[in-house]
Amino acid sequence: MTKLLFILLVSFTVTLIAAIPFINLLYKLKFQRQREAQKDIFGYFTSIVNRLHGWKVGTPNAGGILIIVTTIILSAIFYKAVPGYEIRTKAWGINWSAVILYLTLVCFGLIGLYDDIRKFYSFKLAGVWGLRIRYKIFLQMVLALFIGYLLYSKIGLSSINVPILDFDIQLGVWYILWSAVVIFATTNAVNITDGLDGLVTGLMLFSLTTFWYLASQINVLDVALFISVITGSLLAFLYFNIYPARVWLGDTGALSLGAILAVIALMINSSLILPLVGFVFVLEAASSLGQMFSKGFFKKRVFIAAPLHHHFEAKGWDETKVTMRFWLAGAIASFVGLFIALL
Repeated sequence: MTKLLFILLVSFTVTLIAAIPFINLLYKLKFQRQREAQKDIFGYFTSIVNRLHGWKVGTPNAGGILIIVTTIILSAIFYKAVPGYEIRTKAWGINWSAVILYLTLVCFGLIGLYDDIRKFYSFKLAGVWGLRIRYKIFLQMVLALFIGYLLYSKIGLSSINVPILDFDIQLGVWYILWSAVVIFATTNAVNITDGLDGLVTGLMLFSLTTFWYLASQINVLDVALFISVITGSLLAFLYFNIYPARVWLGDTGALSLGAILAVIALMINSSLILPLVGFVFVLEAASSLGQMFSKGFFKKRVFIAAPLHHHFEAKGWDETKVTMRFWLAGAIASFVGLFIALL
């Protein structure tokens, strides 16, 4: 555990040092929020966002790039340099655990980056390259299925553990579909939650810390090392991401972090614990789905605005109050999930 804490602190320090020149680079590239009519993931206008957050125009976005790059470089170094934490799964000379983790970060990050860049430069493209919601869903599902296939075929995962009862359900090849659903759902739940300064970054820290402990307990040390690196990077990023944020995760960070959270849960056989550990993400996604369903079928709103954090803002809560109370809920949910996992 001492080694893992050292790795976390190194990752924190490196990210902290790199953050300021990286933010300056985002300014030079004009990777900044533009004033525009905002829509939620399902295409409904959320004017409340413009009213409450319009003053944030110009804040650098796509900060997730820093987390992705730092995590990949540092974890690759530590996998080689730290004895006892080598990649556990090798086939044909390829470290498949690392490949899957890195592939998840990069590919989902690229989908988010493309969406971010369209927002930065306010350009629109026709057809599939416009990345309309249906095409985005299609790309995410294809990628999730591919990652599920790698988890099944290269690492040999094929079952899900049922907490409390402590038995495994053998899914066989159907594990690919299960893992794809987990990845897709978690990715979009985290992305939907990313709407307030520091909200997703703080919630991710609670969730990752829970899985960090579980990975260490069951001796999945390669995953534990990876979590140490990304947790350290997120801690440093949070310094610049808390209200008023100097940089945001953007879709680049939110999509990649959501996907990696799901893959980590799958790798340590804790996918049924994930909805508890990430309960705030589940609640946020459910609020958007509920709003969409109510508008579509009954022409009425369930919430003043969706997702849920904007509803509380619309009721008069300060942004920081919403964020901190959601963090508190996330911390409690993580403890509950950990408690059930250890029963």
